Amino acid sequence: METINNKLFLGGISVEELTEKYSSPLYVYEEDKIIGQYNKLKNAIIYPKTRIYYAAKANTNIEILKVLNKEGCGIDAVSPEEIYISKKAGFDSSNILFTGNNASEEDFKYCIENDVLVNIGSLEQIELYGKLNPNSKISIRINPDVGAGHHDHCITGGPNSKFGVYFDKIDKIKEVIEKYNLTVVGIHEHIGSGILDTSKFLLAMDVLLKVAKSFDNLEFIDFGGGIGVPYRPGEKQLDIEEFGKAISDKFNDFCSSYGKELYLCLEPGRYIVAEAGFLLAKVVNKKSTPNHVFVGINTGFNHLIRPAMYGSYHHVLNASNMDTREEEKLVVAGNVCESGDVFTQNEDGIEDRMMPKTKVGDVLAICNAGAYGFSMASNYNSRRLPAEVIVSKGEAKIIRERQSLEDLL
Repeated sequence: METINNKLFLGGISVEELTEKYSSPLYVYEEDKIIGQYNKLKNAIIYPKTRIYYAAKANTNIEILKVLNKEGCGIDAVSPEEIYISKKAGFDSSNILFTGNNASEEDFKYCIENDVLVNIGSLEQIELYGKLNPNSKISIRINPDVGAGHHDHCITGGPNSKFGVYFDKIDKIKEVIEKYNLTVVGIHEHIGSGILDTSKFLLAMDVLLKVAKSFDNLEFIDFGGGIGVPYRPGEKQLDIEEFGKAISDKFNDFCSSYGKELYLCLEPGRYIVAEAGFLLAKVVNKKSTPNHVFVGINTGFNHLIRPAMYGSYHHVLNASNMDTREEEKLVVAGNVCESGDVFTQNEDGIEDRMMPKTKVGDVLAICNAGAYGFSMASNYNSRRLPAEVIVSKGEAKIIRERQSLEDLL
């Protein structure tokens, strides 16, 4: 992302040129940013036996998966459909881990048929899998009684979370795995999403490493993802070098006491793709009330639901006028027939943002839309899904066509 002559450029191409060629609304991803984020994390972890599994739910566009496959990444899949797409993108089954939530018998059968290792988060489901595939290897998701994240809906550990077998039920786990002769080769945790504090991650690691001592045949320990990125201007970045060294040192000490060098696994999704993605939309309306000046754009929460669902902050740029010397307070509203369809929100609701002078016809860029943007999009109001484009070094490639009216039937 850069500014040239007061215009926003992505991957060396002006945003206005992209929307002129591919229309709007439009998702655009910077390929170099995706590769850079993946390698920044990989290089920060100094422990030698490390596997990074991309949390595909963040963005499952097959071309993005192909980029990560070339970099040597693995896949954290949460549905048979994600396994299917990942295999189509070139990932080998041995490089995919399925972490189902309330998985069905059909889900497990699909994993068995495709030789994908399963990561199971309840005693009942270990029992189900054991009946379907006795004498096999599994991984177990543990709830470490620690949760963290940017919103309650994104906290995936602790007593209010539906995820994982609680850490105090190890004896029960052993009863079930012995019944079906299952070998636990991995244990897993994921405490939440949007974490920018290394100490929270280390606290959860301590719980899981204590649990790990109860299992003798481990090949890996998976500490999940949730590594956050800054959404607000000036927000502190996670010190990824400090993070990598801290978890590497802790894991190395554990392996010394365990008596075996295991694989350290992580499952970042947001960290890899969030900052690479932008939702571009055109200003189609501007109006005032006694409280706010609204600019209306030709997209809505059906294309990016995070602000409406979580009150999540997404920085909004006027890609047609990046000059901040003359600003105004604005509320950016979408075109969905719902009062909550507003992009400038925080946890308390609608908020004004200081933005450069904005007029009808300008193109706005909603930042940090690469994760949980298109993947959570819908056809609400029967609006069509936008096209997706990947850009790099002045070249643009369409990686998903815009939906047609016929696609809605």
